[in-house]
Amino acid sequence: MCPRLFQIGPFTVYGYGLMLALGFIAGSYLLVSEFKRRKLDPNIANNITLIALGAGVAGSKILFLIENWSSFISDPIGMAFNPGGLTFYGGFLLAALSIYVYGRKKGISFFTIGDAIAPGMMLGYGVARIGCHLAGDGDYGFPTTLPWGTDYSNGTFPPSVAFKDFPEITSQFAHGIVPNNTPCHPTPVYEFIVCALMCWFLWRIRKKIAPAGKLFMIYLVLAGIERFFIEFLRPNPRFYFGLSEAQFIALVLIAVGLIGWWKIKSAATSTVPIPKN
Repeated sequence: MCPRLFQIGPFTVYGYGLMLALGFIAGSYLLVSEFKRRKLDPNIANNITLIALGAGVAGSKILFLIENWSSFISDPIGMAFNPGGLTFYGGFLLAALSIYVYGRKKGISFFTIGDAIAPGMMLGYGVARIGCHLAGDGDYGFPTTLPWGTDYSNGTFPPSVAFKDFPEITSQFAHGIVPNNTPCHPTPVYEFIVCALMCWFLWRIRKKIAPAGKLFMIYLVLAGIERFFIEFLRPNPRFYFGLSEAQFIALVLIAVGLIGWWKIKSAATSTVPIPKN
């Protein structure tokens, strides 16, 4: 792994930060393109990207601190200003709320923005996951014997730490410690591949899906499905029914997407005029 890619004078370029920036650039490019196609002001699309960046990072950090409250209390400054430690769903929720407020001020419905941003958001998330892969920050998966198993020993969160609370894993190794050079599932790479395919799918169907909001609901369902299943390979704490917190949130996204699709479809059907004989 390569958490630090290179250094220019006193400035260090980190793999995670670079890929996060590239993810936002890729998503912004698709969003601006879609705004132009819809004959909307592309400057608004650029502003939405900036809002999503700021609110996304802030929300991700806030949820991470809440999830690790005891550690935050013991070291609030270190935890708050550590460049690592971001939880995606926190950023997603705060960014969505901020974009909703901004859209209302500009007179653009949230569903219209959601449809326009869906493909780019999917791609941006996938690209940012490559940053997690480079950083080796614990988003990788369980040990594996597959030929593409990856060594995360140089990551910021090596396997000896990542798996310490998983006795079903540590019991398989001497002294109950997983060696740092143990090959693991490169789940961030899996996510990048899946998200790239989902982005391609959303981009292909975007002109065919109406009314406003349905494409965004498809995004929610796909994003929820992707996260729900990838979590089975990742060392995150399990709560009820053997599922992680992220999986419960993913199920909520899937439910919101399915219910939202049905409601939008029902509302559109009810407004279609009945032809007279």
